[in-house]
Amino acid sequence: MRADAARKREQIVAAAIDELADLAQAARTGESFKLSLDQIAARAGVGIATLYRHFPTREALLAAVYHQELARLCDAAPELAKTGPADKALLDWMTSYLDFIESKRAMGDSLRAIVASGAVTQAETRQRVATAVSFFLEAGASTGVFPPGTPPDDVVAAMVGAAVTAQNHAQAMRLLTLLIHGLRQPI
Repeated sequence: MRADAARKREQIVAAAIDELADLAQAARTGESFKLSLDQIAARAGVGIATLYRHFPTREALLAAVYHQELARLCDAAPELAKTGPADKALLDWMTSYLDFIESKRAMGDSLRAIVASGAVTQAETRQRVATAVSFFLEAGASTGVFPPGTPPDDVVAAMVGAAVTAQNHAQAMRLLTLLIHGLRQPI
């Protein structure tokens, strides 16, 4: 891919990420907001034909967004785990994870189509998130904040449960805070 084409592709994905963040914010405030490919193209500074040249379907664009955002989220974990108390760092990371989940809800039926096509798999996502969580659990175990041997998959299951079942963002944050309290080593 030529450098200018790669740059335009990156601009489109970045614009779609911003658009999905706006969708998630609108959903939090109760506003109605619909994902618009025309708006994404305009935000990226490209024409709609350029968007479709890089991403022939809405699902192709959203799959690229999903993979990039998941990578950004999970790749940040090792450094964030080193930034301070493991319980605070994990809660900060979980907050980013919650934002990731909320922006993916804005994808709606398109996300279900991406999963059904195999472009995104729950197993791959869960494994990557569990690997990210393990950095915080290891950091916490080494400082006595978390008990050693806590299974990252258990933490991921609880995080997903909090994100999926919460009635709103505030409740999800309370549930994630409770999860952190429950993970801490007894004094």
